[in-house]
Amino acid sequence: MVIEQIYTGCLSQGSYYIRSENEVVIIDPLRETQQYIDKANNDNAEIKYVFETHFHADFVSGHIDLARKTGAKIVYGPNANTDYPVYNAKDSEIFSLGKISIKAIHTPGHTPESTCYLLTDENGKNNAIFTGDTLFIGDVGRPDLATSSNITTEDLAGILFDSLRNKIMPLEDEIIVYPAHGAGSSCGKNLSKETFSTLGVQKRTNYALRKDMSKEEFVKELLDGMPLAPKYFKDNAMMNKSGYNSFEDVIEQGNKSLNIQEFKNFLIDPEIILLDVRHQKDFMQKHIPNSIFIGLNGSFAPWVGSIIEDTNKKILLIIPDGKELEALTRLSRVGFDNCLGYLKGGIREWENQGNPIASIETLDSKKFVDILKLNKINILDVRSNSEFDNKHIEGAINYPLSSLQNTFNELKYEDNLYVHCAGGYRSVIAISILMKLGFKAMINITEGFNEILKCNLNENCYNSNMELNCNNI
Repeated sequence: MVIEQIYTGCLSQGSYYIRSENEVVIIDPLRETQQYIDKANNDNAEIKYVFETHFHADFVSGHIDLARKTGAKIVYGPNANTDYPVYNAKDSEIFSLGKISIKAIHTPGHTPESTCYLLTDENGKNNAIFTGDTLFIGDVGRPDLATSSNITTEDLAGILFDSLRNKIMPLEDEIIVYPAHGAGSSCGKNLSKETFSTLGVQKRTNYALRKDMSKEEFVKELLDGMPLAPKYFKDNAMMNKSGYNSFEDVIEQGNKSLNIQEFKNFLIDPEIILLDVRHQKDFMQKHIPNSIFIGLNGSFAPWVGSIIEDTNKKILLIIPDGKELEALTRLSRVGFDNCLGYLKGGIREWENQGNPIASIETLDSKKFVDILKLNKINILDVRSNSEFDNKHIEGAINYPLSSLQNTFNELKYEDNLYVHCAGGYRSVIAISILMKLGFKAMINITEGFNEILKCNLNENCYNSNMELNCNNI
């Protein structure tokens, strides 16, 4: 028996390759499916089933393409109504795979159709459970992502409480828990960086599995502080439920090298998104005016979804040489299938043709701290609320990047605005958005808050509220 977790850091997502003898099950596959086919071919095995734990909202699954290419059967749990052929497993239905078996355990709550899969090994021992977004390491799935609106978030939270206590917690402590996501995913509030654990450890450490917790307490704790779901989640969930264009067709459509004139002809449409995916250092130095920066070197796909929001938007790309396929693949993972192509020659060709270039004024952390010692300045912190609450510069204003586009009109300042995040990636995204909206006089702190702290490690720079108090430097 082989269990392989295939973890994709950009999405904080785990898919699973399970083999016994010459039969394979794939659980929650990525959209690019060839990797699973290649693994099975190398093992002289056949992909028998594609198990889906639920209608994923944060990425487009590869289940449809994988089934089409291999003849494997797509399996969902009860209540999963799709627009394409699937097999709906009954609660507790058992599937054979070589010498092992896998039981479908219907665990509604995260969504009505959410289903976990319990693996029993060749010795008849319960070995592992694949929990999707029902149970994470350190957390549980948010209950506000159902594709149907006929049930409330509070109702689903209560149902999740019952699923956990009646279906999951009675299982053996030694069982390995393999979830669909880890830290960085928006599918929960406080996911661990660990990508698997044991059920016993989760019973002892996961707040949502406390034995003395009432249903009312569970619902309150689960929903308290739950951030709004990114708007692209609904589009992804519906694509997984209703179907989508094949991955290969999407890549072929977007993999077009456009000359300057072709590129400019598309830019006439004000609805088109010009997306620059180079490194933030390159974008700060020079970029096409009104372009949005989201670099491939960070959590690219989730930020694309959070910033652009509408997966139907048409996109033009500025891509580093040799990164075309990577950019298109990562866009497709979150359902952005309408890429029109990329500029041949990139920013060099744009500049060589005499077209206008924009840049971002920058300041390193040490120089920024030197300015703080002498001046009262305007500081915009685009980290999350929780990061800001933990520790921040006294007097800074906090507009998290995830909601900046909905709150930017509250920003009022007359002088330079110094913008920072934790490491210098999100702040450049924020500045590109604000520049497109007409804001000027913004300065990016290139290494972000992490380096700002290092500049003050030996100083009495924190007050009782854990703020960075620059008056004490």
